[in-house]
Amino acid sequence: MLTRRASLALFAGAASSALIPAGAFAQQAIDLSPEQPGRPRAQRDEEAIRLIAGDAKFAKDGVFTVGNNTGRFPFSGFATDNRTVIGAEAEIAQLVADALGRKLEIVTTAWADWPLGVVSGKFDAVISNVTVTEQRKEKFDFSTYRKDLLGFYVKKGNEIVIREPRDVAGLKVIVSSGTNQEQILLRWNEANTKAGLKPVDIQYYDDDVVLYLALESGRADAYLGPNALLSFKAAQEGKTRLAGNFSGGWPELAEIAVTTRKGAGLADAITHALNTQIGNGNYAKVLARWNLTAEAIAQSRTNPPGLPKA
Repeated sequence: MLTRRASLALFAGAASSALIPAGAFAQQAIDLSPEQPGRPRAQRDEEAIRLIAGDAKFAKDGVFTVGNNTGRFPFSGFATDNRTVIGAEAEIAQLVADALGRKLEIVTTAWADWPLGVVSGKFDAVISNVTVTEQRKEKFDFSTYRKDLLGFYVKKGNEIVIREPRDVAGLKVIVSSGTNQEQILLRWNEANTKAGLKPVDIQYYDDDVVLYLALESGRADAYLGPNALLSFKAAQEGKTRLAGNFSGGWPELAEIAVTTRKGAGLADAITHALNTQIGNGNYAKVLARWNLTAEAIAQSRTNPPGLPKA
């Protein structure tokens, strides 16, 4: 078994070599139909079902209700009917629902609202690019399903390269509030200012249209966010490019996980279901369909070490 340090070293080495080619998405037709005929489906996983705690309660009988911050491919978005949620996270949710012998229902929610939705029982789980952290583990259980990679994206033609904290000194950087990438950027900025370097001008936008206008007009130099999401947009539109990427838990390894209420009795069952899908190849098919193979994990884990508290 690899130590955490060794795993991190391997991951760090893989990050740059696993960059998605600029034209990868453009070369592949993305199926946005609500039917999604190529989507993998899972068989009932009786062992996973047996691992559901006896006192576990679901939001609806016979249903696996999943909260999702819908609207950003390749994670999740709406099909051409403007109603059906599709994307990698919808497909991971479908595999888990199938394995647990339940119908899937995806509920679109704002990012800021998912914690209350899980704690209150509105959702059985959230599958929405949520990173495992030690602080979140106080209220939630986790079943991991993907590595967390972040990327700095700049206007195409901008020659900025960002590989280490000092590279952001003096730049105008967009980041989403309340995210792990924001915490990383804040730590980088604090270290830089203590070293006498120029501070980062951190910018926040609630509207993606305004965000990208700021980047394209020069009001911002870079946008820091989930690499898969920004790579998808860059390849589709050709207006931005990757300036550098790294682990979403920098300097630690970070993983994305299915998130359930602490003690709800579902995490072990979900982890087992995910590992069955990893073993039979369905998991790899889902990631390949949405060009997320670089973020695949070898094994799902329940409540692994998370990112440390700020």
